[in-house]
Amino acid sequence: MEKHEYYISRCILLAKKGIFTALPNPSVGAVIVYNNKVIGEGYTSAYGGAHAEVNAINSVRNKDLLSKSTLYVSLEPCSHFGKTPPCTDLIIERKIPKVVIGTIDPFAKVCGNGIKKLKDNNIEVIIGVLEKECQEVNKRFFTFHEKKRPYIILKWAQTLDNFIAPLHKDSHRPFWISNTISQQTVHQWRTEEMSFLVGTQTVKDDNPSLTARKWFGRNPTRIYIDKQGSIDSNHAITSGEVKTICITANKTLQSTNEVTYIFADFNKNLPLQIAEILYEQKMISVVIEGGATTLQHFIDANLWDEARIFIGNTLLHEGKKAPIFSNFQSIETKTILDNQLQIIKAK
Repeated sequence: MEKHEYYISRCILLAKKGIFTALPNPSVGAVIVYNNKVIGEGYTSAYGGAHAEVNAINSVRNKDLLSKSTLYVSLEPCSHFGKTPPCTDLIIERKIPKVVIGTIDPFAKVCGNGIKKLKDNNIEVIIGVLEKECQEVNKRFFTFHEKKRPYIILKWAQTLDNFIAPLHKDSHRPFWISNTISQQTVHQWRTEEMSFLVGTQTVKDDNPSLTARKWFGRNPTRIYIDKQGSIDSNHAITSGEVKTICITANKTLQSTNEVTYIFADFNKNLPLQIAEILYEQKMISVVIEGGATTLQHFIDANLWDEARIFIGNTLLHEGKKAPIFSNFQSIETKTILDNQLQIIKAK
């Protein structure tokens, strides 16, 4: 492996440590090398905290070596004031003579400006080392800024004979196809993604709370579709314990402390409108958790990036059919006790 790729690979490993705590910011890894030896490294702190470059520089014991070192970083250093000062300013101040960058930052306030600022201060810059791999680490961030929509994950559980739910249920509780470990995995995802979305019928049938009760971490923003405004305060999703958005066609609904109502035209492309609304709400990622009709609408509109499908070890023989894919790139399968988890990537 070529030297630059070796150290950028280390940056990628570091970046993966902060992916979900850094959101909605990207998670970046940084490595500082002097005389072919790593003397400092770091990754992005939780949202609002120090960036990778700052943490890496702070980790170097002998700061005098910085002026003779190379900084490797998986994403272009920022050049603007946000919650923290520009990383480029610190790099320039510490007189680091060379910076190797995995990929350019797609965020408009950075996007090449960080590189220009470094070059204008006589710092040697190398760009595009393991570029695709660096972009993959922050796929949510890149999708949000390049496609102007959140990274969209579809999620459901289905039986061996491809049913997502029975035709009729006796209670307003979920009908479990997946096992308890798979269910806990979903709660872990709720701490990792910015938002979770369900359709009207899912709210009525299952009364989901969409909180991360079975995993430690933050709750996602809850989003539900309710064309007529038929979901009332008796449903768990309107509890107000976390930020909740309702997408509706009912213009008479007024936002409350519990629910923010956002209007959409249900006679037009609803998945596209939802994607635009979530972009405006700065939702970097969303998991579409159901039901089958809502999921199929996003598939048909080709508005999805990956699907996570639990296949339970059971048969229903009849019921509500699982969504159908017609176009995808790859399938990865994992075993969770008696369940199979398929992770499908869109083309």
